[in-house]
Amino acid sequence: MDVQGIEQDGIAYPTILLDRLGDAAPSCLHAMGDAAILRNRLLGLVCSIQCPGSIVIQTLDAVRALRDAGVVVIGGFHSPMERECFDILLRGDQPVILCPARGLAGLRIGQTARRALDEGRLLALSPFDKSVRRTTATQAVRRNDLVAALAYAVWAPHAAPGGKTWATVLAALGRRQPVFAFDSEENNELLDAGAHRFDELLKNAIKAER
Repeated sequence: MDVQGIEQDGIAYPTILLDRLGDAAPSCLHAMGDAAILRNRLLGLVCSIQCPGSIVIQTLDAVRALRDAGVVVIGGFHSPMERECFDILLRGDQPVILCPARGLAGLRIGQTARRALDEGRLLALSPFDKSVRRTTATQAVRRNDLVAALAYAVWAPHAAPGGKTWATVLAALGRRQPVFAFDSEENNELLDAGAHRFDELLKNAIKAER
């Protein structure tokens, strides 16, 4: 499938990126799949790579509930846990947005994701052009900032204080975006920083489905 460019001055470019990121907004988004998926109400998933086991279990259960409620999730789906979340989401009927921290040329996504792409349920979206073929920590930060800025709310199953995900979450809170996290001891600092309890998000998602 061909990669299309969504230029900053084009009508398809999400203007919310300019509002939230300002000069840091990508000049062009590179998309593979149905770009109309961007018009959905998106939930951004960002998470620290090192995640406590109890939170991993809660996250996998939660992502099944979000999938069944038809919530459209956008994320990098890079860590092992996030990849498992991605697989779970792809088993649903709702759209999904994958944001790799590299260009889309030569991107390997697997047969299930390829099928979802062909069916118009998956959008691969990147701020990086085809020359960027490897992932770096700096690119992962830019990707996470894009995920958060495109979403109406951010779900952070876990964000280690002082880490890169933590910085993305604090930036979202600074923009007065809702951020949700599990009510667990490992997330005390995240909740103290202003994150809401995940149960509120899930309750509203299920209510909206009904």
